Amino acid sequence: MKYSILSDIHGSYRCLCEGLERFEADNGDMLLLLGDLLYHGPRNPIPDGYDPQRTAQALNQYAKRIIAVHGNCDAEVDQMLLDFPIGAPYVVLPAEGQKIVATHGHLAMESFCLSPGDLLLHGHTHIYKAQKEGDVYVANPGSITLPKDGLPASYGVLDGRELWIRDMSGRELMHLEF
Repeated sequence: MKYSILSDIHGSYRCLCEGLERFEADNGDMLLLLGDLLYHGPRNPIPDGYDPQRTAQALNQYAKRIIAVHGNCDAEVDQMLLDFPIGAPYVVLPAEGQKIVATHGHLAMESFCLSPGDLLLHGHTHIYKAQKEGDVYVANPGSITLPKDGLPASYGVLDGRELWIRDMSGRELMHLEF
């Protein structure tokens, strides 16, 4: 299963369209959305192309191919616009001999009972990374809309036991084998 991982869309229809183009170009099977889908949040600026309704409509076209988790900027009312569930704080993806946990990243990471070699995917910080931390792997695809620290907008691709972080042109920024 090949996942395209998008996080922290924050209601930007323009940025989501770029993310969906990357999903198609990368021949992804599923879209894994790591929260903060429609609302920009009170601490963030209003992003370029901010249009939560059009963002929801575009995501709904992929509803059967989406796995999503709830972010700290997602609200109950957001679910009324979406044709796929976003209420779960985390999901566990099928993996060979290990656990892959996907969450937004605003919850305590210790609560996921990770074992050596497991992968934790999260968003929330808007800063991409892919590294081993102790005996587990931790990755963040960054944000397609509001990247921080001068980093480019980015997303992830998970295929088997390999993870890539890419900029919106598809150029590799990081690679992780786990």
